[in-house]
Amino acid sequence: MPSSLAAPLERAPGWAPGSACFHCSLPVPGGVSLRVNVLGHPRQMCCAGCEAVARTIVEAGFESYYETRTPPGAGGPPPLAELPGAAIYDDPLAQRRFVATSGEHGREASLVLDGIRCAACMWLNERFLRRLPGVTSVSVNYATRRMQVAWDAKRVALSAIIEAVRSLGYDAYPFDPAKQREHERAEQRASLWRLFVAGFGAMQVMMYAFPRYIDDTGTLGDDAEQVMRWASLVLTLPVIVFACGPFFRSALAELRAGRMGIDVPVSLGILAGFGASAWATTTGRGEVYFDSVAMLAFLLLGSRHLELSARRKAAAGLDHLARWMPPFAFRLEGQSACEGQRVAAHELRTGDRVLVAPGEPVPADGRVESGHGSTDESLLTGESRPVEKGPGAALIGGSICIDQPLVMRVTKTGLDTQAAAIARLIERAAAGRPRLVETADRIAHRLTWVVLAIAFATLAGWAMIDPARAPWAAIAVLMVTCPCALGLAAPLALTSATGALARRGVVVTRARAIESLVSATDVVLDKTGTLTEGRPRLAHIDRMGPLDRAECLEIARALEAGSAHPVARALADPSATHRAVEVIDPRHVAGSGIEALVEGVRMRIGTRHFVAQIAGSAVPIEPPGSGESSVFLGAGSGWLARFRLADTLRPDASDLVNALRARGLGVHLISGDDAATVGDVASRLGIACVRGAVPPAGKLDYVRSLQAAGRKVALLGDGLNDAPGLAQADVSIAMGQGAALAQQQADFVLLSGKLSGVLEAARIARAAMAVIRQNFGWALGYNVIALPLAAFGFIGPLEAAIGMAASSFVVVLNCARLEAALG
Repeated sequence: MPSSLAAPLERAPGWAPGSACFHCSLPVPGGVSLRVNVLGHPRQMCCAGCEAVARTIVEAGFESYYETRTPPGAGGPPPLAELPGAAIYDDPLAQRRFVATSGEHGREASLVLDGIRCAACMWLNERFLRRLPGVTSVSVNYATRRMQVAWDAKRVALSAIIEAVRSLGYDAYPFDPAKQREHERAEQRASLWRLFVAGFGAMQVMMYAFPRYIDDTGTLGDDAEQVMRWASLVLTLPVIVFACGPFFRSALAELRAGRMGIDVPVSLGILAGFGASAWATTTGRGEVYFDSVAMLAFLLLGSRHLELSARRKAAAGLDHLARWMPPFAFRLEGQSACEGQRVAAHELRTGDRVLVAPGEPVPADGRVESGHGSTDESLLTGESRPVEKGPGAALIGGSICIDQPLVMRVTKTGLDTQAAAIARLIERAAAGRPRLVETADRIAHRLTWVVLAIAFATLAGWAMIDPARAPWAAIAVLMVTCPCALGLAAPLALTSATGALARRGVVVTRARAIESLVSATDVVLDKTGTLTEGRPRLAHIDRMGPLDRAECLEIARALEAGSAHPVARALADPSATHRAVEVIDPRHVAGSGIEALVEGVRMRIGTRHFVAQIAGSAVPIEPPGSGESSVFLGAGSGWLARFRLADTLRPDASDLVNALRARGLGVHLISGDDAATVGDVASRLGIACVRGAVPPAGKLDYVRSLQAAGRKVALLGDGLNDAPGLAQADVSIAMGQGAALAQQQADFVLLSGKLSGVLEAARIARAAMAVIRQNFGWALGYNVIALPLAAFGFIGPLEAAIGMAASSFVVVLNCARLEAALG
C-alpha cells in the first residue's frame, strides 16, 4: 500500500487538536484539515458535509447567518427566525449530496422534519405540502421523523417546500446521518431535562399537598394552607412554562393551521387545571390541584420520552444503508497504481480510479480494474460470507474490502449508487402508510373532536349537579383519552419490521407490502432465475437446417449481443474470437425472443412459437431432456437450430415450496419456457398447478383469474416478462439479481438472492401485523372504556393522566417486544 495513504493530512494554519468545527461546533477529528473562508477568515470544518454546507451558505450570499446564529454551545439550534434562507438548498452543488434526479425535471429528497411531535403534525405537513403546485408526492415517517418529498423542479423549488414547512412552525433540512445523530442526542437531552423538571416539581408540590390530604381534624390553619397553596403555585410554574412548552407550541401550530391534534386537548387540560387552581389560590375559594397538574405533566412527558426512545431504536434499523458513505477516498492520478491524493468521497466522479485498502469501505459503485481480493457485501445482502473479486468484477459502494487492496474504476457515485437507491426504496416504504394505518389516523383525528365535544358536555352536565366538580371532570375527559396510542400503534411496529428485513437482505419498497403479504392465499412462482439459478449453460446444439452448429452459434450470439437475458449469457463466450456478423434492426419481443436482419436474411431466436411464425412448424421437435429448456433459431426458409440450455434448481427451492404448502398456501408455477421443461421442474418440487409456454400477458391474465376468484396473490419473479404480473399481484417479490423493471414493480426485493428471504419476510410480516392488531385492540378498548368513566366522574384528572400515559406505554412496550424478538 502506498505510504501516502498512511501519511497524515496537511494541517491548516491555526489547526489544533480538539478544535471545534466552525459550522456545527463538534470536535474536529485528528488529521482533518478542511477549511472554508467565512467572515474574512479561514474556518476549520469537521467533515466534508459541513464544508459543503458552509461553502454553499457563503457562496449563496448568506454569510451573515454566522453572525446572527446562536453561538456554539449556547444550547440548541437557533430559532426559525435566525435560520439562513432556504434558498441555499437550491444550489446544484448542495443538492448533489441529497437530491435524486428522475427524468428531466423530477427530483426526490429525504428531509428531516424538526418539530414533529405526533401523528397530527405529520398529517398537517403532508396535507399542506400536497397543495403546493409542483409537489408530486409527500410522505412522512412518524417513527423516524423523515419526509420523502418528490417535486417538479420546473414548477417549484426545494426552497419553497422548506419555507412552506417553516411557515407551519416546523423546520426541514436534508438528512445527514452524522447531523441526525447529534440532533437526536440534543432532543434526548432536552426531553430528559423537561422530564426532570416535571418530576422534581411534582414531588415538591406533592409535599405541600400531602398535609391537606391527611388533615381530617382541621388542625391545619387557613393561613398555613394558603401559604402552601402559593408555594405549590410557584413550584408548578416551571413545570407549566418549561416542561410543558412542547405541548403548547404544538397545539398553537395545530390551531393556526386549522387542525385539531392530540396536543390541543392535552394543552387545554393542563392550562384549565392550572388556571382553576391559580384562581382558587388568589381568591381563597375552591380546591387546588397543583399536584395533579404537575404529576399529569410528568406522566405525559414520561410517556413521550419512552416514545422518543422507541422511535430512535426503530429508526436505527433503517439507517444502515444511509450511513454507508465513507468520508474520504484515495483517488489515483493518471494510470498510476500508487500515486494520488485523499479526497472527500463526495468529490469522486464517474471514471475516477480509486485505491481501496483492506479494511476500508468501497466509496462508490464501480468495477475492479486490478487486484484480487474479497469483499463483505452484508450491507446490502445480509450475507456476511466474503465475495471473491477480480478484474472486471462489480464493486458495491459501502461493501468492505477484506484482505487485499483493489484498484477500482468508478461507475456511479453518491445518490446514483446501488446502496443509495435501495436506501431510498426503504425510506419510501417506511414513510408510506398501509390502509390499516390510514384508518387509524382517521379514527385518531375524529376521536380528538369527540373528546372535545364530550369534555364540554361533561362540563355543562356537572355544572348543574356539582359546580365545584365540573371543571375537574372535564379536565379528566381531556386527559384520559389517548389518540396518541392509536397513532403509535402501527408506525413503530412497521418501522421495526422494515429495518429487520433490510438487515436480512430483504428490501420493503412499499408500505402496504407487509400488510398484504400476511393476507396472501396463493403464491405464483416463476421458473428461470427464480426457482432456478438463472445462469443457464449451453448443453447441446441440435442442427435443424443447412448451417452447421458453429455458424448457428455465431448467428445466435450476434442476435443476443445487446441483450441482458440469461439466454444471452448462456450463449456468450467472451474468450472466443468470432467473425463479425451483420445484424440490422434488432427487435426485442418481451417473453418471446429477438427478430432482426442477419446479413440480409430475416431471422428470429426465441421460443418455439415465436420462431415458428416465420420458420413454420413442420419440423418435428424432440422433447428436451430433464431440467433442460430450449431456444430456437429460424428464418423464413425454415428451422436452423435448437439450443438446449441446462439450468440448476436453487438449493432452497424445495424448502420454499414445502414451507408454503405447509402453511396452507396455494403454490403455482408459471413460466414462459416450454411445457415439458416447466412440468419437469414442477414434478421435482411437488407443484400441482403448473403452466408452461405462457407469454407475459398470460401471466398477467393468470394472476387476474386468481384474484377474480377471491384469492390474494403473491407473485415471485425476476424478469422483464414478470413485470406486468408483479404490478397486478396483491403483493410482489423480485429477485435482487433480476431485471431492474421487475424490481421497480415489486413490493419486496430479495437482495441476497435466497428464496429463504420469502419465508423470513412472511414470518416478520406476521409478527408485525400481530403486534399492530394487539396495539389497535388495546388503544381502542382503552378509549372506549376510559372515556365514559371520566365523563361520569369515576376517575379524576390524576387517574386520567396515569391511564393516558399507561396506554401509550403499553403500545411502546409491545413494539419494543417486537423489536427485541426480530433482533
